[in-house]
Amino acid sequence: MKKIKDLQAWIDGYKEIEDAVEELSVAFEFVKEGIVEEEDVDRLYAQAVEKIEALELRNMLRREEDKMGVVLKINSGAGGTEAQDWASMLMRMYLRWCERRGYKTSISNILEGDEAGIKSCTINVEGDFAYGYLKSENGVHRLVRVSPYNAQGKRMTSFASVFVTPLVDDTIEVKVEPALMSWDTFRSGGAGGQNVNKVESGVRLRYQFTDPYTGEKEEILIENTETRDQPKNKENALRHLRSILYEKELQHRMAEQAKIEAGKMKIEWGSQIRSYVFDDRRVKDHRTGFQTSDVNGVMDGDIDGFIKAFLMEFAGKQDEEQ
Repeated sequence: MKKIKDLQAWIDGYKEIEDAVEELSVAFEFVKEGIVEEEDVDRLYAQAVEKIEALELRNMLRREEDKMGVVLKINSGAGGTEAQDWASMLMRMYLRWCERRGYKTSISNILEGDEAGIKSCTINVEGDFAYGYLKSENGVHRLVRVSPYNAQGKRMTSFASVFVTPLVDDTIEVKVEPALMSWDTFRSGGAGGQNVNKVESGVRLRYQFTDPYTGEKEEILIENTETRDQPKNKENALRHLRSILYEKELQHRMAEQAKIEAGKMKIEWGSQIRSYVFDDRRVKDHRTGFQTSDVNGVMDGDIDGFIKAFLMEFAGKQDEEQ
């Protein structure tokens, strides 16, 4: 059914474009006869271009993992309250973007800041091609502004990192060894809830992972306080674990491909990818050069321009060189 749905989306997209182009052609003939205004032709032309670009963008998302949901984690950088406030602003930006696209979101874990903002949060995003779009957000995001938390009113720079991994579903085979897992329970912190602070509904999963390629060992630690139902939190933690294990395998394949490509395309996942300069009314992506002066729109979730620029420049190259 998933394959049928995917193929049907391509057919429907093509038909929409075909109808839009045909309607534009008819309007173009009618404008010569004075039946249709030029403004109507311009409007139909813009609609046709928009549909073509939308299908072209979808064509950039060909990888198996692109169709999946996302586990998006935000960590505040050094800088105390200012950095924690910046992390919370990014969280709102992504939640607003997901809302615009009709994606389902849930916050599986959040650590509040000392005075304001957040130290970290983990957001699960479910929807078609959520990972394909949001993988462009992987990296360090820099904020430059006059800080409301600085008594001298000085311009300050803050950093927050965004990590994006595919949210795997039951169709993806990821091997989890029960013998390597251990569980702890704890009372969820935070305000509110008659039950949330009295019952040990929060879960902490520790998984002793050994890299099958390097032999290196590490402990994967996952905490989940999403619901007041401990079994449900365990289920969510296990799903997050499968996503992490899937991502590790994916990163291995990407590393192997990078060796073959020998530096033809370099994407520094952990580097600064975008700057948000509030005073200058400018948001710029350093990988693609795409920028906008609509800072308020960006912070309200309008980041499609950055995503599109990234996919058009990098996603196509990845597939061509595969």
